[in-house]
Amino acid sequence: MVLTGLLLGVAFGFVLQRGRFCVTGAFRDVYLSGSTRWLTAFFVVIAVQAAGVFALQSAGVLTLPTKDVALTAVIVGSLLFGVGIVLAGGCATGTYYRAGEGLVGSWMALGMYALFAAVMKNGALSPVNSTLRGQTVEAQTLHGTLGISPWWLVAALGLGVGYAAWRHLSAPTKTAVATLPPQHTGLRHLLFEKAWHPFATALVIAVIAIVAYPLSFATGRESGLGITTPSADLVGFLVTGDGSLAWNWGVMLVLGILLGSYLAARGAGEFKIRVPDARTSVRSLGGGALMGVGASWAGGCTIGNSMVQTAQFSYQGWVALLFTFIGVGLATRLFVTTHRRAGALSSTSAPVAVGARG
Repeated sequence: MVLTGLLLGVAFGFVLQRGRFCVTGAFRDVYLSGSTRWLTAFFVVIAVQAAGVFALQSAGVLTLPTKDVALTAVIVGSLLFGVGIVLAGGCATGTYYRAGEGLVGSWMALGMYALFAAVMKNGALSPVNSTLRGQTVEAQTLHGTLGISPWWLVAALGLGVGYAAWRHLSAPTKTAVATLPPQHTGLRHLLFEKAWHPFATALVIAVIAIVAYPLSFATGRESGLGITTPSADLVGFLVTGDGSLAWNWGVMLVLGILLGSYLAARGAGEFKIRVPDARTSVRSLGGGALMGVGASWAGGCTIGNSMVQTAQFSYQGWVALLFTFIGVGLATRLFVTTHRRAGALSSTSAPVAVGARG
């Protein structure tokens, strides 16, 4: 049964890579260009997954566990995580699938993310993590607080996201950009050449997220998709050799993401070893470390919290989503917008060499 995690991870990694699905980009686009297209796609995943998971619970397939929210830890951790994913150039899954494409900077970020998650969860700093996570507020789910059926929230979220998606789909299309003629036809063209629509990608990811629940629950792991703890477990296995840390559904999932993204990148001709410059390397390392610390404090990353816990309408998920979004905004302002302005100023103030312009 554990191997179902590997198989689902391969499918997940393949879809992430081919769909170019990264939560960092979805959040950052809002601040840089005001575009909400990818953010809407992200909410499509949440809305469809919410319907699926509560249908599974209503059918008696599973019972969702609930817990009080560690409010301070979630707020601070999510802010740190939001800053970290901008520096690293990708969220948890974005870093995994770009690592599968051959980006060495993502290898660096991924290594630091997994290392610091292990340090915080099981290593020298685990007492700090336990102390912060132990300070909880008696609040578990939105529908529990409101005293209503979760299906009211599923319906409200579905209507809101459906309207936002309709607005995007009905908007005038931009002028098509000239592209090379396809080299393949049929399924290979659809999988490896044709650009995937964000909403189609979101629907496939939502199905994968729903399927993850019964497969994971069958192994005793009562959760859906998750990246941080499995990444920490993988480091723990490499350091201690404890096979129980590696032979579990979550670790198989993240290994599958790497394999699936690699297969997708190879099939599309997009795999290439790319070594970053010194500046990008430092940012990748620092961003990965912040991701590991932040996700450990927050109790999850953009997948475990912002995509999975939100679909369960837990306070942890929605608070984490909000403050991760804020963290991305702060980092975008500090490291992206300011850098672009500085570059523009330097280019306008620099003397133009003779013959540089025709």
